[in-house]
Amino acid sequence: MKTIIVRSLVISTLAVSLMFFSGGCSKKPVVPPSSSSSGASGTAGKDINYPSAQGGYSESNLSPEGTLDDSSGVEHLGSLAIDGTQGEQTAEYKQEHGRSTIGLSPIYFDFDQAAVRPDMADRMIQNADFLKQSPNAVVIEGNCDDRGTKEYNLALGERRAINARDYLVNLGIDAARIRTVSYGEERPLFVEQDEFSWSQNRRVDFVVE
Repeated sequence: MKTIIVRSLVISTLAVSLMFFSGGCSKKPVVPPSSSSSGASGTAGKDINYPSAQGGYSESNLSPEGTLDDSSGVEHLGSLAIDGTQGEQTAEYKQEHGRSTIGLSPIYFDFDQAAVRPDMADRMIQNADFLKQSPNAVVIEGNCDDRGTKEYNLALGERRAINARDYLVNLGIDAARIRTVSYGEERPLFVEQDEFSWSQNRRVDFVVE
């Protein structure tokens, strides 16, 4: 009999507990915020008017394509280098002017030779006439192709520069205005390994200081 009473009490207690917890966990109804609520909820369902960018930015204000690195308006500079000589942008220009100052022409030499060739006489006369009109000093730069040792080519380039200097002196240019330098094979105009490139690199340039 006692056992039955205890069992009945346990069942009753469990039943009451279940009723309590099931009632406490029932969901409360969710009330949506009213459209008149203040704060962040006031923007619900509305477009946000962001402030416009400073300066009136518009795609129509962008610069036309190609103007960020446009070379228009500077064509008159041509390919002038820092030292005042023309740049070497084309093979034709390099062949005609080498690295000489504008108004002066390079002269070319036979293989392993330092003597000024007879067909270079007109160029030397024109160079002398140009220098007579200018009081500036001139640097004569001797160059070689890359055949032979560097030491030999430096010496050969120096002999070429000296012979060109003596030629100008004989044409009336003051020797005190002339300085010579040899670059040997270090400054080729053409890097290909062929007869044309070698002939163009056996050269003396005239650069006004």
